[in-house]
Amino acid sequence: MAELFQKSCGQEFGLSHEQFIAILEEVRAKYLPADAGQAAVRELYATLRIEDLALARACAAGNERAWERFLLRYREKLYDVAGYITKESSSARELADSLYADLYGMSARDGQRVSKLASYTGRGSLEGWLRTVMAQEHVNRYRRQRRLVSLDEENEEGVQFAAAETEPPIAVEPRLEVAIDEVLAALSAEDRFVLASYYLDDRTLADIACTLSVHESTISRKVDKLAKSLRKHILAALGRSGMSRRQAEEALQVDVRDLRLDIRSRLAQETSAGAFPEKKAEAPAGDAGG
Repeated sequence: MAELFQKSCGQEFGLSHEQFIAILEEVRAKYLPADAGQAAVRELYATLRIEDLALARACAAGNERAWERFLLRYREKLYDVAGYITKESSSARELADSLYADLYGMSARDGQRVSKLASYTGRGSLEGWLRTVMAQEHVNRYRRQRRLVSLDEENEEGVQFAAAETEPPIAVEPRLEVAIDEVLAALSAEDRFVLASYYLDDRTLADIACTLSVHESTISRKVDKLAKSLRKHILAALGRSGMSRRQAEEALQVDVRDLRLDIRSRLAQETSAGAFPEKKAEAPAGDAGG
């Protein structure tokens, strides 16, 4: 812990050794089970971007020196990313500025400042995390704008409003919902963004790749890898809950629409819940991990 604290440079930004340990314990609790051995803990800590983590958490705590360092490193980069996403200078400036407000913690909850940077865990670079958060904010703004379209405008465009479902919900194994919730909660911000964009927002692989500045084939491989990984981890979680392999496999045949979980809120960070696009939602659910 002492070596990691020294490496983090957290003392420069007002973090105490005790605060730093508490941050690492929070990350450990998020990604490892309570009974994980010391070897697994050391392996996790070795993969973290320790300096980025200390800087982000110091900024979230309101340390001015940390914010000066943050702005020096990332301000121009984020404006460039916003410009790439929006393709228009005024919209880019508005997007970047709104994100800065969320990062700085302009809002408060229970008398405490709320900063998005407090959710950064050091898994992956801070720059990559910021890029993902900005892309998600752009998607959130688009959704909010879409919700402002009046019913008259939608009627003029020929939109039909479906009647509410009257069929009673199908009973779902409670342990399955717990397992899915646990596995989705452990995903990184970028993984949640990719899955939400593809399965919930019906965005193409090319569109997601463009947003994250990577090749389309990279996103294609990532979606496939995530689907397989989710299935594997959900099966493991069901096994830990006492299910046999056969019982777990059968539980995974549930239709995603029968789940009582708000999967959208798990994948799409801090966005309003909405209905799954039926075509895309069925694929991951029947396969149990998408």
